[in-house]
Amino acid sequence: MLPHRPNRPAHSAAPAAARPAQRDFQWVRTALLERREIALLDVREEAPFAEAHPLFAANLPLSRIEPEAWARIPRRDTSIVVYDDGVGLAPRAALRLAELGYTDVGLLEGGLAGWRDAGGELFRDVNVPSKAFGELVESKRHTPSLSAQEVKALLDSKADVVVLDARRFDEYNTMSIPGGISVPGAELALRVRALAPDPSTRVIVNCAGRTRSIIGTQSLVNFGIPNPVAALRNGTIGWTLAGQSLEHGQARRFDPAAGAQRDDAAARARAVADRAGVGRATRASLDAWRRDADRTTCLFDVRTPEEFAAGHLPGSASAPGGQLVQETDHSVPVRGARIVLVDDDGVRAHMTASWLAQMGWEVHVLDGLAAGDFSETGKPAAALPPSPATATVSPARLAEWLGLAASSGASVDGTAPPPRQVVILDLAASATHVRAHLPGAWFALRSQLPEALAAIHSAQPAPARYVLASPDGVLARFAAADLARLVPPESIHVLEGGTDAWSAAGLPMESGEQRLASPRIDRYRRPYEGTDNPVEAMQGYLDWEFGLVEQLGRDGTHGFFVI
Repeated sequence: MLPHRPNRPAHSAAPAAARPAQRDFQWVRTALLERREIALLDVREEAPFAEAHPLFAANLPLSRIEPEAWARIPRRDTSIVVYDDGVGLAPRAALRLAELGYTDVGLLEGGLAGWRDAGGELFRDVNVPSKAFGELVESKRHTPSLSAQEVKALLDSKADVVVLDARRFDEYNTMSIPGGISVPGAELALRVRALAPDPSTRVIVNCAGRTRSIIGTQSLVNFGIPNPVAALRNGTIGWTLAGQSLEHGQARRFDPAAGAQRDDAAARARAVADRAGVGRATRASLDAWRRDADRTTCLFDVRTPEEFAAGHLPGSASAPGGQLVQETDHSVPVRGARIVLVDDDGVRAHMTASWLAQMGWEVHVLDGLAAGDFSETGKPAAALPPSPATATVSPARLAEWLGLAASSGASVDGTAPPPRQVVILDLAASATHVRAHLPGAWFALRSQLPEALAAIHSAQPAPARYVLASPDGVLARFAAADLARLVPPESIHVLEGGTDAWSAAGLPMESGEQRLASPRIDRYRRPYEGTDNPVEAMQGYLDWEFGLVEQLGRDGTHGFFVI
């Protein structure tokens, strides 16, 4: 994301001896209740984060602070509170944030245990604010839904029904309801009239579990479509638990043209946003907010990624509206920040904003844009701090060290280790590593480098050279300084251009889990993703979602309302 960073003198790094302040449970709770800007950061990897965390905690692993912090927390004097579960990551993260110029960094007193012991509610899973909000919406509005058996009976009888899948396209492509069409959440109100022009056509909205089905269905209800509309109760999980078959690899998508009903849709969406208390923004007010050194302003383009790449407002970040509502904890980790939304149709921004406003955000839709304002193309460069100087190695040179030759499309089976004089540490996401990595590379978590090296050195002698790799090389450059505290600095090299450059050069890759020097805890295994989830995990996930409204009541900091 690219929230705006006001023009101000760069902060100098905090001295190494500086001790971060301690912030107790009550301090954080008061900040949340008063809607002051605060970033409560859990610096563990995603899997332990998903086991237990406060409602508005955002996951920013110690491993990824430099590549992500400046983009996700752009104002350097934001109040930041970091914690872990007593494993020693939080003090290291606080120091690293101070070195990046953040001046108001504290530690949560007692860490996760301190939060729990003070009476703080703990939640599990990821994207919890959005999922809890979705459950609250259904409980308040009694959002219409149909069971998997009822929907299948409609499809089997060739009833006049259309199934719209509100997830990202890649999720839909992995598994989908038979006959379903990919229409990610923010697109629903804009596209539904073209997909169901007959008012008698029944519209079914699905996702993998519950949240996006509920929000998508209620969006269409709030929007006022004449068609009967219902959520597929419990999504593809419910469909699977009912013993019904899913499709795989489907590519049915909405027509890119919005259709002749755009003006009517824009008016309806604006009315929904007004009911939710969404604010208005002009270019002048946006410019003033972006100069404001005391508030964080996030500017998001909620259209499709393809539309964003073809032309967007300079300074905006791509955040398709349905996913923005689903992933507020990742997209805007600063609770209390100001959000401004952009589209070119007057529908997607208003519908997205209506939900964010109900979730307690100050949100505005930018008015008065013309086609010429969408002047920037491609993907904006990431906001990154300078990386430390380190030796690099080209893909071709590394191939020589490993005794490999370039051969487009070549692969190896991974049974033979590379020559012992080189150890490759792959810092990619574990799923990426398993899918494809350099021959002989070891998967390692940056936050657990000492343990990873111990595992590697127990399997083979210490090498003459260590090579750090990551997909684009960015994370590897930052990790080189960490590795230099553990091995001779002169033995360390970073792969130029990362694994992407290696692959582009036609050099061989391998796959599999044969060399895991760290546990695969960098990503929480979601029970609603993939095609091989245990029945118990899927049912347990649904049971957890059903209890979220009660947890919200116990927590008491959410500030949600439902129109």
